Amino acid sequence: MKLYTIAADGREQVCVEALQTERLIPVEQCLGYAASMQKLLENASDADWQKLREAASSEREGFQKKAVRILAPIPKPRQDVICLGINYTAHAEEAERFQSETFGGERPWPIYFSKRCMYAPGDGEGIPAYEDLVDGLDYECELGVVIGKTAKGVSMQDAFEYVFGYTIINDVSARNLQSRHKQWYLGKSLDNFTPMGPCIVTKDEFPVPPALPIRSYVNGELRQNSTTNLLITPISRIVSELSTGMTLLPGTLIATGTPAGVGMGFTPPKFLKRGDEVICEIEGIGRITNPIL
Repeated sequence: MKLYTIAADGREQVCVEALQTERLIPVEQCLGYAASMQKLLENASDADWQKLREAASSEREGFQKKAVRILAPIPKPRQDVICLGINYTAHAEEAERFQSETFGGERPWPIYFSKRCMYAPGDGEGIPAYEDLVDGLDYECELGVVIGKTAKGVSMQDAFEYVFGYTIINDVSARNLQSRHKQWYLGKSLDNFTPMGPCIVTKDEFPVPPALPIRSYVNGELRQNSTTNLLITPISRIVSELSTGMTLLPGTLIATGTPAGVGMGFTPPKFLKRGDEVICEIEGIGRITNPIL
């Protein structure tokens, strides 16, 4: 099941996509009440989710996808996005070549950091270049994990019971700020640095763990090309390890790391500039396209 947040009829609406069509059926029409994606994840019952699955297979009327604006599935996350750094082996190698002081060294434990996200741009929305501030604007296509129910003290064996589904996250990075401050928060957290979407796909649509082709393109040039089952720290460990000491609430977003092929990995680096277009795609989820403004 694919869930979208759209702008239509002058307001934000959550919709379920009708199978094998371009129709988006409003959740309000199916459940009798309106809810944001965040509220749906927090409050929907098993019966509600079953109604939405039935709607996805029905002939209900809905919006044509091409006729509405697709927003990020959770445009305003209730908390910072939790991120994994250096979580693909080939990306670890290219990052260390770029700057060993910031990205090198042994990593016996996963690198976790948070990313401030006041607003997540959706498909087609712009990423600001911040030309007076940023030297080294970079893209990172990542599988985003969406937590569906409160998780605390979860075992690795049970971790996927707490996963609702997946989305695409572009972990946009200002490399000069990331290295200058000796930690990554500022360089990852400028406004509109977390494009997301185009939808959330429920976990039952994929194997466990998901093994999905993941790619990015800049101005049509293929840059990243890998699969999501090559994570150094797998999703089951991420959810278990995080939940050992913190509570993961419904709607929590976890960006699981990016594969090789980011701008800083090239010699010389291929950083983004105003006028560029970045596409991030994961098969089975879709793609998001964002221009650099």
